[in-house]
Amino acid sequence: MPSRKIILKIFVSISILSLGFYLYSPDILVSELKKKYTNQHSKFVEIEGMNVHYRDEGEGQVIVLLHGTGASLHTWDKWTEELKNNFRIIRLDLPAYGLTGPHPENKYSLPDYSNFLNSFVDSIGVDNFILSGNSLGGAIAWYYASEYQNKVKLLSLLDPGGFYNKDKQSPLVFRLARAPGINKILRYVTPRFFIKNTLKEVYYDKTKLTDKKIDTYRDLILRENNRESFINRTNSSPVDYTQRLKSIIIPTQILWGNEDEWISVENAKLFSEALPNNRVDIMQETGHLPMEERPYESLELLLNFIDEN
Repeated sequence: MPSRKIILKIFVSISILSLGFYLYSPDILVSELKKKYTNQHSKFVEIEGMNVHYRDEGEGQVIVLLHGTGASLHTWDKWTEELKNNFRIIRLDLPAYGLTGPHPENKYSLPDYSNFLNSFVDSIGVDNFILSGNSLGGAIAWYYASEYQNKVKLLSLLDPGGFYNKDKQSPLVFRLARAPGINKILRYVTPRFFIKNTLKEVYYDKTKLTDKKIDTYRDLILRENNRESFINRTNSSPVDYTQRLKSIIIPTQILWGNEDEWISVENAKLFSEALPNNRVDIMQETGHLPMEERPYESLELLLNFIDEN
């Protein structure tokens, strides 16, 4: 008859296997996601070996919107609903995210993203536009503007990345993605509650985080190979390009949520000191995603900035 020790080991092993099967999160095929996350405005264009998903809505002055890490073009839904009545709104899933998915050569530096963005706007015939980005998208936006100021009329940055706060610990999801061994688990185990808890970090008002929003983020994060891309990008060595900010002379809006847990509102001052021609808007009781958490209030600030210029 087996000893209690052996029985306990068997029980623990079965429990771990059962938990693994329960938490296992397989990739979702792009073909399946397209059925749910494309609409009549969705288009695809081939760039650098990727089938890039974007939406083109409305008429008038073009505004290009860039999402942040782990997000997709859906982060701009509320803004687009309003803006498309008076502007032409172009938003896209950046490489490594959304339906676009991984870059075949893992090109995820700011210069790489800037080159990609330029190829994208050239491919759809847009050469003069207002550019707005959040978080990673904000970093891409200001880097792009430093290279192509002749194409960007106005620049709007929402809680943008760029400055590195050495004293501030990275968000948990980034620390896990950098941890050897654990990141291999993260590649295949991404339960819904993990996505929900991560999103709670970027919302100040948790009541505005809907089930639909959580499901959208999770579905597109599970797009085949997107998690691997996130891990690859997170493990690349950071490079400080912020010296380029002083060369950007176009009018720039710096919009920040006062309660941002991911990138401190203190960074708004750093951007303001670096950018020669800027306006700063700080939103109270707002987290890292102003356009999601308080879409109409943040949009009003954008429109005021556009009217001023």
